Amino acid sequence: MAGAPVPTLDTIASGIVTLADHELAAAKKLGANAYAYIFGGAGDEITLRGNRSAWDAIQLLPRVLRDMTGGHTRGTLLQRSLAHPILLAPTAFHRLAHPDGETATALAAAAQGAGLVLSAQSTIRLEDIARLIIHDPERGPLWFQLYMMPDREFTQQLVRRAEAAGYEAIVLTVDASSSGARDRERRANVKIPDTLSAVNLVGMVTPAAPQLQPGQSAMFDALLASAPRWSDIAWLRSITSLPIIVKGILHPDDARLAVDAGVAAVIVSNHGGRTLDTVPPTAQVLPDIVAAVAQRVPVLVDGGIRRGTDVLKAIALGATAVLVGRPALCGLANAGAMGVAHVIRLLRDELEIAMALTGCRTLADANAQLLYQPLGATPRIS
Repeated sequence: MAGAPVPTLDTIASGIVTLADHELAAAKKLGANAYAYIFGGAGDEITLRGNRSAWDAIQLLPRVLRDMTGGHTRGTLLQRSLAHPILLAPTAFHRLAHPDGETATALAAAAQGAGLVLSAQSTIRLEDIARLIIHDPERGPLWFQLYMMPDREFTQQLVRRAEAAGYEAIVLTVDASSSGARDRERRANVKIPDTLSAVNLVGMVTPAAPQLQPGQSAMFDALLASAPRWSDIAWLRSITSLPIIVKGILHPDDARLAVDAGVAAVIVSNHGGRTLDTVPPTAQVLPDIVAAVAQRVPVLVDGGIRRGTDVLKAIALGATAVLVGRPALCGLANAGAMGVAHVIRLLRDELEIAMALTGCRTLADANAQLLYQPLGATPRIS
């Protein structure tokens, strides 16, 4: 991060005491291009807004007078100890938010013991990010996010690069075989600056567009002809010893298929409302996915998590951990690595407060009984 001014705590904390404050401050710092790209969603952004409001709609039901001695936020995930259940979700082009990009994000995550899922569309090489933090004993899990590209040979090379660099899992995003209709981006005519690129994807061969016959669809007969299928999970498992985590699950049947395909975990996600609009918020479908998985693999969730109470609600609904995306980019825009660290710390502190005030000494105490359900209501978790 040479050349960048070192922010002080005062730089960040002046008037910024929540993740929402970080978002408001970042909106003022980012240009129109970056703002539309980072904050926008698909269509009318109903799902984007719904992700947030769904967590607000869930109510906590505290217990009192419990012995809270020795309480903590620790847990385990894929045989890995976690200081807390907060990971940074894969988000692209961090240098849109700050010149230090993913370098700053990775250092902040490691400093706060948060897991990091590096996007395939990172603006910093995956090896360089791993080298920065791989030997930090206090860091959280380091995972690499992958799209199944039409160029399977390149995909295999990318997976092997991640494995060689020390990444601990591959997170396969499965809910974006096509880009969403991102109206906000189109209105702003968003363009990634020529000075930025997805450096990990350099050298990938883009197949020539097929010659379409009359009546054929450019979407179904061209773009989706090489889209990934369930059989590709087996292929991916055959080329790496790393655990495969599938991100983008909303339907219980897909959760079951993922487990049957041998994945190590599933992430309940609607891509932050950026692909298909009007799909349900992740908070609403999380219990169904947890029930479908039936404890065979861990379930994680992202989408609209902005408060420590949201984290606790997710755990009570059956998640092992949560991921946050846009808040980290907001902290990055506001103060580089220290801004990202501040976002993670705020969320963790709020989680501890919520646990203390609901009688949850550990995360194992957070279950469906922690959530208020009016008499006669259908239980969130069976």
